[in-house]
Amino acid sequence: MYKHKLTIFLLLALMPISLLAETPEEKLAGMGIELVEPDPPEGLYVPAVTSGKLVFLSGHGPQKPDGGYVIGKVGSDISLEEGRLAARYTCIAMLGSLKQEIGELSRVKRIVRVFGMVNVADGFNQMPAVINGCSQLLIDLWGENGRHARAAVGMAELPFDISVEIEMVVELQ
Repeated sequence: MYKHKLTIFLLLALMPISLLAETPEEKLAGMGIELVEPDPPEGLYVPAVTSGKLVFLSGHGPQKPDGGYVIGKVGSDISLEEGRLAARYTCIAMLGSLKQEIGELSRVKRIVRVFGMVNVADGFNQMPAVINGCSQLLIDLWGENGRHARAAVGMAELPFDISVEIEMVVELQ
């Protein structure tokens, strides 16, 4: 009996970690996050374009799980924490578009770049802290491969008064 347990343990210990790891979709489910079908674009563009091994995601906004978007300026209409949550919602929306584009999120090799725009009140300068809401989720899903180059800038206005808009570049395996 112990011999069989030892054999199973050795097989598991020698198995590549990638075979034991949860998929990004399983990790999202474990976090209570459900990806929904993206809303159609409000303009003459597509949500994602694949070129070679790179996927370019168009700017996405903070879609709330129960519908609608987080709107308003961070630093006056909404707090820093609400802005960070809006960035997380935006990341979830991008992941929905990414999944629609590539089929399975396990095809992601690494997150290359995130460009975050924050609708800010005069004097608000903590844009990186807001966009961390997106960056942290990507790191939670892909570990070191989720770390990315990034810009986080403040904007006087964003479309439809959304509080955050984020673009992303992803490398596929």
